[in-house]
Amino acid sequence: MFVLPGEDAPDPEEEEKRLAAVAREANHLNDLRLVLLGWRWPGKSLTGNTILGREEFRLERAAEFCVKRQTEVEGRQVTVIDTPGWFSTQSTPPVYQQEMVRGASMCGPLGPHAFLLVIPVGMFTEVDRARIEEHLALFGERVWRHTIVVFTWADVLTNMSIERHIKREGKDLQWVLEKCKMRYFVISNYIFGEHPQLRQLMEKIEKVVAEEGIYNPEEVEEKKPLDQNQNQTQNRELGARPKVNSASGLAKMDMDPPHNSVDGLTD
Repeated sequence: MFVLPGEDAPDPEEEEKRLAAVAREANHLNDLRLVLLGWRWPGKSLTGNTILGREEFRLERAAEFCVKRQTEVEGRQVTVIDTPGWFSTQSTPPVYQQEMVRGASMCGPLGPHAFLLVIPVGMFTEVDRARIEEHLALFGERVWRHTIVVFTWADVLTNMSIERHIKREGKDLQWVLEKCKMRYFVISNYIFGEHPQLRQLMEKIEKVVAEEGIYNPEEVEEKKPLDQNQNQTQNRELGARPKVNSASGLAKMDMDPPHNSVDGLTD
């Protein structure tokens, strides 16, 4: 900042705050489109409800279809797409994989601004890393540039910082974060309505958009349709068990009911 002779130099801390405010204003978007990705256990749909400020994504039954909901957050029109979660140990049926990919196209021709990859705090293994890599590959390599890791259940860390947790979990979790350019966010899903963290999350998403642009769903090659026998087999309910967070013993399922006529099915 240019300082005229005789004027006092601005306080560095205040100047940093001023520049940050200018950057936030420049990045501000009136419309945000988000796609939720993650396992079929606690956190994904609940995070969507936290963003919406109300329970829109049901938790009683695992989702088989994408569901689309909208709300206003901090002066922005926010669209949230909840996708079918993948299984911890079993292969995800191809019909579910195709439905996940369809979630990105439900954001309209402009595509989603960001993918929120929801990871509950707890043990993170090489298998977990492989499952994430497998499912994000459905969206093409460029998806990583538009992905933010959202950590849930961080209260189990008590006095440990998220940075220390990431370091403790080792190379597999660190690999995922490096693919996302270390873009991550910790959210509490115990608060509905006026959530103190939502503004920060929206601003983080807007910063990603300013740096990377918007994801284009048309870049993903369409998957070949399933034959009839395979489709019938994969449509059966696999009854996957939830992943257990060893730190807290949580074993709740993150579930949504199937929707045959919701707005998310006729995009």
